[in-house]
Amino acid sequence: MSFHYFAGAACRALTARKDGPSLYDVCDPVLAGPASGDPHLAKFYKTALGNPALRILLRRAGLPELRAEAKLTRLREALVRARDDAEPDWAVLGQPVADLVDTIALDHPRPPPVPFAGTMPQQAQIEGAIRDCAQHLLRSYRQNGFLPTYAAFNLIGDPDFRGRELIMTLTGLNARGYKNSSLLFNLARVFIARSQARAIVNPPWTGIAEPMWEPVQIRHRSAYYDAFFIEALLSYVETGLASPADKTAAERAIADMVDFCVNISREEVRGTDGVRFDVITALAPAPHPRFSRFFAQIKQDLGFGVYVPDCDTTACSISAATQAGSHDPILDQPLLDFYAGYQVRAGVNEPRVTVPLNDNIDYEGGVATWIDNLAGERPYGNDLDPTLNLDILEVSFRNLARWKILETPARLATVHRILGFQKRLAASGAFSNPRSHIYYLPELYSAYFGRCYATFLSLPLAAQAAIDPDGDFDFIRHRVLSYVKGELMAAEMNVFDAALALIALGHLGADSRSFAPALNVIIAQLGEGGRRGPFRAYEWNKMKTPTRILVGGPEVTSAFVLMALAVARRAMNGRG
Repeated sequence: MSFHYFAGAACRALTARKDGPSLYDVCDPVLAGPASGDPHLAKFYKTALGNPALRILLRRAGLPELRAEAKLTRLREALVRARDDAEPDWAVLGQPVADLVDTIALDHPRPPPVPFAGTMPQQAQIEGAIRDCAQHLLRSYRQNGFLPTYAAFNLIGDPDFRGRELIMTLTGLNARGYKNSSLLFNLARVFIARSQARAIVNPPWTGIAEPMWEPVQIRHRSAYYDAFFIEALLSYVETGLASPADKTAAERAIADMVDFCVNISREEVRGTDGVRFDVITALAPAPHPRFSRFFAQIKQDLGFGVYVPDCDTTACSISAATQAGSHDPILDQPLLDFYAGYQVRAGVNEPRVTVPLNDNIDYEGGVATWIDNLAGERPYGNDLDPTLNLDILEVSFRNLARWKILETPARLATVHRILGFQKRLAASGAFSNPRSHIYYLPELYSAYFGRCYATFLSLPLAAQAAIDPDGDFDFIRHRVLSYVKGELMAAEMNVFDAALALIALGHLGADSRSFAPALNVIIAQLGEGGRRGPFRAYEWNKMKTPTRILVGGPEVTSAFVLMALAVARRAMNGRG
């Protein structure tokens, strides 16, 4: 968006007629004074919502229905109970906020259709873009000592998060601080979405993946991100385009990131059967996440003090280490034995999913996200994401022989049940519905399915037959290709959308002529990142709670574009 857009939007927000009590009229009498009861609620309010910049932006954002004294009193009483009750009834006290959340109207992006652009870029342009992305990653690694990723808050929230989902969250999460932040963020999003401030907080964009607007971004490092940076640099080396010096630099960075994934981020946990496993935590202990001192304190104040390991970070880290040729003993653990304990079995352990924001899908056979640490902490409750389960299949295929999956009926059964979960998603079309996903978007699911499918095809034919006797992978492949060609690429795309489309098309064996629209978007937008890199930062993954938190960065975009162009180039050269 241009300066003129934001200037105009800010002017309208600051001069709008106030039509009822504001967020601060509601909350200040309860939370702005000396703290009582649970101190975190007031601290969160003052830190996240009571800061001077947001106060100025929202000072004229009022809700007319709160002019009714009974409604205003009920809302304030809910905040008092959240603050003072030793064991709050979150379903009851959350209802006044949930009712307000249901008054806002948010939609997922609906990019306009575009005609098919069949002219292919020159191979020299594609190879030049690969080198530009790789140079960006290597330069950033040299400058920072790691490859950074960024988090950014979108206070307007997620379109799929309504009043019903707020009550699910308040009753399904475990950490009180996380419930506090979810309650207050969702109250704030009502005042934002129903005021002129909406245009500033949630400006329009091109395509589906949301751009990450500067300047409020939190830089950090995680093994999950390093795992995909490893894959990107491996793909660069495999193209043969790297100079000897760049190849050496990439290999050093890869070795460092593998160590970060499997050693620095390693954490011991107990499986549901009591057996101990080493898994990979989402955020390693300080100082490894590389937060600035300011944001480290903010993170604590906002209620994100405890992080636990997760199944996705573990799968992707082990996969990346396997691809990089690591021989660390952590790779020898048959992780499917551990994942089986987190796999949903209908009628047996369904309550394991305590925050079922995507309960439009059938969880049977899926593996839940969060892993209890040794202390038994479970701050986020648990949820279940389809894309995560693709990563579990992918790492299992890479370690098929090492983990003796075909020789162990229980492990093979775990794989079959995850594959059945994925087939039902494809058969129903739910994979293309944003509501079905907790942390990702449908186009990213499509790219990750392509990655998983390519790994499956690398197995011997006998192994493929044992894993997929009914041809479920081909069934899902056709559904995903139909979505990518008929919906994603038939509409306006941004660079990140285009990269994900290419990854899916290239890995799923599409005709290389279908690559043209995505390739043209990438080549045309090369340089959009300015001084930050070849491309802008876009949404890679997200949190829906406590509000919409996007994760990505310029380096992330470069990594995915690099992988996409490498896949496309290989397919175009007949080596797919």
